[in-house]
Amino acid sequence: MATLEENRKRDIHPPSQQSPRAMAATATGLTKRYGTGNTEVLALDGIDVGFEARKLTAIMGPSGSGKSTLLHCVAGLDELTEGEVKVGDTPISELPDRALTLLRRERLGFIFQSFNLVPTLTAEENILLPLLLGGEKPDKEWEQRVIGSLGLDDRLHHHPDELSGGQQQRVAVARALVSKPEIIFADEPTGNLDSTAGGEVLCFLRRAVDDFDQTVVMVTHDPGAASYADTVIFLRDGRMVDSLENPTTEMVFDRIRALEV
Repeated sequence: MATLEENRKRDIHPPSQQSPRAMAATATGLTKRYGTGNTEVLALDGIDVGFEARKLTAIMGPSGSGKSTLLHCVAGLDELTEGEVKVGDTPISELPDRALTLLRRERLGFIFQSFNLVPTLTAEENILLPLLLGGEKPDKEWEQRVIGSLGLDDRLHHHPDELSGGQQQRVAVARALVSKPEIIFADEPTGNLDSTAGGEVLCFLRRAVDDFDQTVVMVTHDPGAASYADTVIFLRDGRMVDSLENPTTEMVFDRIRALEV
């Protein structure tokens, strides 16, 4: 009999509707150095990795292993020192600044630990902000579907300081979803939440993949959060050292404990 975790992560789409292991983003020889000379830090050391489309991938590893640096480089938020990153078939490391800004706004969604909501805007205005910045009109049917799935219908006219932490992060999830991005990048999305609110956000990210055909790449230090993923990749000292398919909390915990020895 399937476990609750297996049922929760079940892909509801028939295999014939999906391209086999289509990659939403790839990194080849990804290297990132900070500083020079005696102060140089090698944050990422020649990583080759692909993030599968319509899947949730978690990035884990000990503190200082390069988790957030990898996410930021693949998302075009940080420059590479060496190597190549592609979003779909687009090599983003070759893009000029304006084109990279447009790619991030039009093709990517972001969720951060600190929510990053504009305090003077309502929840609905925060949700629609990426579209408004691009001069685009929202797809009202899609907007309502996202807002309804996240239970935000009665919070749209509230400002961030009138919302709980969990509600603020749900607004951030809706903001990431509303533009129908190719990939959602989530950096410790439950780091500032209690276990109940964190579990709700993780369920919404899982639903974004299973129900909305989204692709999610998530950095987390929490084995329980990683158990919501289809795949977990593990970093140590800036290198990808392991991966795990269909993880459970116990499996992830064991791998992390082995890496920290």
